[in-house]
Amino acid sequence: VFRSGQKPILEDWNTGQGKTPAGNTEKKAFHLNLMTMLKSLFSRERIMFALISGGVFLACNVVSSYFYGHEFLHEALLYHLTRTDPRHNFSIYFYHIYLHYERQFSAVEKLISFLPQFTVQFSLVFCFSQDLVFCIFPQTVALVAFNKVITAQYFVWFYCLLPLILPWSHMKLKWECLLCIIMWIGAQTHWLLWGYMFEFKGFNVFLQLWVASLVFLAANTFVLVKIIQRHRFSPWNLL
Repeated sequence: VFRSGQKPILEDWNTGQGKTPAGNTEKKAFHLNLMTMLKSLFSRERIMFALISGGVFLACNVVSSYFYGHEFLHEALLYHLTRTDPRHNFSIYFYHIYLHYERQFSAVEKLISFLPQFTVQFSLVFCFSQDLVFCIFPQTVALVAFNKVITAQYFVWFYCLLPLILPWSHMKLKWECLLCIIMWIGAQTHWLLWGYMFEFKGFNVFLQLWVASLVFLAANTFVLVKIIQRHRFSPWNLL
């Protein structure tokens, strides 16, 4: 799974030595496979990749911090941890933020809002990390769908990844694909209807807008699950 070409170490034995009990053999095989997996996981190539990519990322941030100081750190990194948007957006959190915008949010409230997003993304990485191209798509969808702030331009983040995963999908265009398209566009249109009533007509439809956000989250989740179910697992051995 982690690295091709590696074979487990075999021990020679003959009838004079007798057979090793099945339980011991299975235990040895398990430990051997575990050690092989850990060794391949922390191979020289993987460690070099982590150090170089992490070093470049850190160097770019250090240089930018040197020229722009705390303003860069706040705008590029820290702001996304504390951002609150009281205006209507596709996120299910907007109504809670709107109702409590004048008071300071506690650290627990901020953590709770990020917890579902982190949990879903971690689960997706755990399940699809070996299928790298596909893994990027559900991660991006989950990042957008469970974020505290969602606007229309966020959808472009996963639109551009669709051509990379569609060749490995078994989804039927006539029924399942059309159903997913209709549900996703329908849920978004439903939200935009209430957004229009609020923005252009000035009606107090915050509650309806929040319900529309819940419906839109459900539509995103449904489409994501369908895409995962119809995907043909294609692991990549990059290193």
